[in-house]
Amino acid sequence: MNGIIRKALCAPTLRVLSSSSSSSAGTARTQTTRALWNMCTGRQGSDAAPLTSLKLHDNFYSRKCYSKSHTKAEKELVEFLAEEIVAEKKAQKLKTIPTKLDDFTVSLDGAQVTLEKKDGSDTIHISFNVNHTVDADTDAEVDPNQDDVEIGEMKSKPSFTIDIIRGNQTLGFTCSFNSQPGASGSDDNYNDIFGIDEITLYEGDHTEKSYSVSGEIVDGYLYDLLMNYLEEKGISNEFAEKLVHLSTNYEHTAYVSLLEGLSKFTSGQ
Repeated sequence: MNGIIRKALCAPTLRVLSSSSSSSAGTARTQTTRALWNMCTGRQGSDAAPLTSLKLHDNFYSRKCYSKSHTKAEKELVEFLAEEIVAEKKAQKLKTIPTKLDDFTVSLDGAQVTLEKKDGSDTIHISFNVNHTVDADTDAEVDPNQDDVEIGEMKSKPSFTIDIIRGNQTLGFTCSFNSQPGASGSDDNYNDIFGIDEITLYEGDHTEKSYSVSGEIVDGYLYDLLMNYLEEKGISNEFAEKLVHLSTNYEHTAYVSLLEGLSKFTSGQ
């Protein structure tokens, strides 16, 4: 195996795998999955041309930045980031994040995403944060001797809040995506991909004094009616799948921006 293949494929994977003992299990699995997913994505296309192009880009970028790098670690980091940025940009599915999701207007602020729409006299506000939300659909057993590693697609499935505001009152829901369809709710026959974790109703601003109840302990029929109510407000399984798509693409965009910022910081630009 030549130097560039060892550097482009083995190093990111081994580095992530070796770091798992010093980080939390969830973070290590996410990092490992991201590295493997990028490696597998690259294999689906042409093998020779991308590696040649990557090497030329790498050498140019490295020569440009080395003049401002003062340590061996900085040079190695800049060199690796040049490869990683190219690979991640190739894997991006959306270059521009949409400003609308169904009838909701999308607003972005760092890792925070908000969606808002008017529904008669009500204002519906949805918010979530993309930090620490990425994982694969299915777990993969990594065999270092296996060339083709099959893993699930990387997806961002954040917990999200729904506020239905009417006058001075707010009906609030905290929701999360189910690990499998039908994991929440009173009836296992329902195939909801998300569930209600918490319900609250308050006037003015929400404080610690505002009462809330877990979705797991409310009456089963009431839970089903509330899910129907959200669906009528446009927050259905189909909408939730679109929210996952939006969150996944935005999280990936934020990750690429982080890599680019890290490269500039390390090279002293």
